[in-house]
Amino acid sequence: MTSESSHTVESNRALTMRSLVIGAFGSAVLTASSLFIALRLGALPWPIVFAALASVGALRLMGSHNLHEANVCHAAMSAGSMVAGGLAFTIPGLWMLGGADVSLIQVLAASLAGTILGLAACAMLQPYFIREQRLTYPIGVSAAETLRATSDTGGKDGRFLFGGMGFSAIYALLRDGFGILPQYLGLTTAIPGVTLGVYDSPMMLSMGFMIGVVPALVWFGGTLVGSLIIGAGLPALGVCTIEEGTALRQCLGLGLMFGVGAGVVVKGLLPVVKRLISKEGTTPDSSEQARRLHVSHGFVGVAAAAAAAIAATLLGLGLLPSVLLVAGSWFCVYLSGWLTGTTGVNPMELFGVMVLLLLQVLFHQVTTASLFLAAAVVAVACGIGGDVMNDLKAGDELRTNPHDQFMGMVVGGLVGAVVAACMLMVLKTTYGADQFGGNGMFVAAQASVVATMAGGIPNVPAFVTGVIAGTAGAIAGLPIMTLGLGVYLPFTTSSGVVVGALVRLVIDHRTKDKAPEERTRINARGQTLASGFLGGESLVGVITALVLMFGMFVG
Repeated sequence: MTSESSHTVESNRALTMRSLVIGAFGSAVLTASSLFIALRLGALPWPIVFAALASVGALRLMGSHNLHEANVCHAAMSAGSMVAGGLAFTIPGLWMLGGADVSLIQVLAASLAGTILGLAACAMLQPYFIREQRLTYPIGVSAAETLRATSDTGGKDGRFLFGGMGFSAIYALLRDGFGILPQYLGLTTAIPGVTLGVYDSPMMLSMGFMIGVVPALVWFGGTLVGSLIIGAGLPALGVCTIEEGTALRQCLGLGLMFGVGAGVVVKGLLPVVKRLISKEGTTPDSSEQARRLHVSHGFVGVAAAAAAAIAATLLGLGLLPSVLLVAGSWFCVYLSGWLTGTTGVNPMELFGVMVLLLLQVLFHQVTTASLFLAAAVVAVACGIGGDVMNDLKAGDELRTNPHDQFMGMVVGGLVGAVVAACMLMVLKTTYGADQFGGNGMFVAAQASVVATMAGGIPNVPAFVTGVIAGTAGAIAGLPIMTLGLGVYLPFTTSSGVVVGALVRLVIDHRTKDKAPEERTRINARGQTLASGFLGGESLVGVITALVLMFGMFVG
């Protein structure tokens, strides 16, 4: 082999030691910042675009222009962030309730168990979600566009992406950093029981543009039902109080999303799992095989056994609850992966609540602390599941070897699991458990929802109705998951999504008479610009978290 050909082979390598080392270091930093912003601000921006830019920058300093290597590096770098979210959105709820507590070993065990389960589930689901169903995964597409734009042949598309990213970043900075722009547009409480308005966010607008008109309208339709008909209409008619209407809306939304999972199992998941295990059906050609993750039965079995053993011993659940926890985690990762792929939203704490309530009903002997640790396992698994599937989507867009990418995710995910657990307990030890909650230093808004739901489902009939309707709708092939998300989320969050979808509808209408090539070009530019909008705001969110975290520890 000549020296020139040796250089070519080396430059095309995706999985390298430097990509793993940089990715692991970046994972530690992003995990710490993600945990901080999730606790302090009650939000968690996707860190994938930031990780993509940081990976490219670090590798360029080392003389590498290989986007596949950067793809592996950024996958490792972002993997731990959602692990942090899974812990931040669940464990502090236990401290808000007072009384029971957990140790560092237990939190670390829950973090590692959830990471292992999430990684194993994504390895199994990648061929189905990305190669067969071709789900959108808008965050992953944005990361792919970012990496593509940084290439030596990025060209005009790169200018569109970074132009949108710059605009979105400045917009978010003016809104969040300087308070010059409002958080919401048209905010009003004129209708009792619902807050109307639009969250002033380029990210939400771009979400609606990227996921498409029909999914966004279904999402917003659920919001109209949940906010206006249930949250405001029923109290206005005297059927219930405003608080009861809110609880009914949330329980119905949860039930719809949970019911979708049951319907999926009945209709399609079992055949999919059977095919994955038995490898029946049409064998993909070699080019398709190269774009699919192939996971051995042994890996899945070891992951399940390890997580169950951790839950049974260190988390204090016992054998049967631990087996149910493993099954429930994979079930929820499926739901999380589907929802992230179709809407870009990953309500990981809600999936943790679902399993927590199930364990609470079936196993009365399980302690409150063990229930919250179980919820953390599920939330972490769903969190890393959403991040991993987005990263794999980016890899699929750029044709990066998914096995190389997955190895990066394993390294970054495990680093993040350790960092997130340690930092959460350091913050708790340093500032005290009473600093977690609405009146404390760390609001941990999602964890407060988990704490509220841990006392039981506020409206059981609404939840059961949602489960039945969600199951039937999923069997019928209706987009109930997206509808349920709309019912659950507040009006101000969902309204921005429909605005983005309407922008796309107008563009599609105005370009319908143009030549196919021109329509394709305009659509591609629109997707690139939307990816920039999405990436810019999330970039500012991560940087803000890093600055705040540094300032807190220095101060």
